[in-house]
Amino acid sequence: MSSEQSNHPSEAAPKPPFPPQEQPATGVESEMNPRPDYGLETYTGHARLLNRVALVTGGDSGIGRAVCLAFAREGAQVAVGYLENEADARETQQAIESSQSDALLVPGDVSDERACAEIVRRTVERFGRIDILVNNAAKQGKAMKRFEELDAERVEATFKTNIVGMFHLVRSALPHMKPGGVIINVASIQAYDPSAQILDYAATKGAIVTFTKGLAQSLAERGIRVNAVAPGPVWTPLIVQSFDAEKVEQFGKNTPLGRPAQPAELAPAFVFLANDESRYITGEILGVTGGRPLP
Repeated sequence: MSSEQSNHPSEAAPKPPFPPQEQPATGVESEMNPRPDYGLETYTGHARLLNRVALVTGGDSGIGRAVCLAFAREGAQVAVGYLENEADARETQQAIESSQSDALLVPGDVSDERACAEIVRRTVERFGRIDILVNNAAKQGKAMKRFEELDAERVEATFKTNIVGMFHLVRSALPHMKPGGVIINVASIQAYDPSAQILDYAATKGAIVTFTKGLAQSLAERGIRVNAVAPGPVWTPLIVQSFDAEKVEQFGKNTPLGRPAQPAELAPAFVFLANDESRYITGEILGVTGGRPLP
């Protein structure tokens, strides 16, 4: 988003129609057109996370990459969890290191309990502790035309990645978190306005809202805050891998601002919830939806 662009929010980033494009099943950010803006040229830090250690899952692309970059420019050391897109993960690492911060790449499948424990172990081995845990990794399958197409294997895999993995990561991370620690989960407008075509994904996002509110109550006495960010439509690889060409072309048009968010526009919400400016906020869901209301 250059300084030459309009100050009007609806004109501040690319809007539909988007050009035709194809993606492999897992999505690769480098192949998207236009490429998502994760803040490389625009995000300026203000030392709000100085000397903090952050673990961000799904940090190789999309929202996760933007959060990793923003945290690094705010002074945090960042462990980047990712599944398999090594090239995208390396780009995130380079962005962090170019911001004069330390980066650690930690591959692993968050649907597996042992992998979650290993991701945490390697982070603590490198940095000594975890101050901020961002549970961002998510699985979103292709849009279905009929409910019956959501077979048991897909539903179980989506739940294992999107919500069960959060239980595993939090359980592993808590022994390494002190008062003042922060957990930020990624929910979605899908928790409140679900799309039938991706009902398995939407249902996990509803579970994440409940998980966030309950976990916040459980950890308040320990001085650990728990909140969630609920994005609306965001231009990330999940979109191109999940929806047909017509949906992708018009993606985000149904918001009052008439476009999807760029990942860079999500990152400030995470920075706010991660630093001490929000120390009296816990158990909340912060919507970043382009004007689509959350109940």
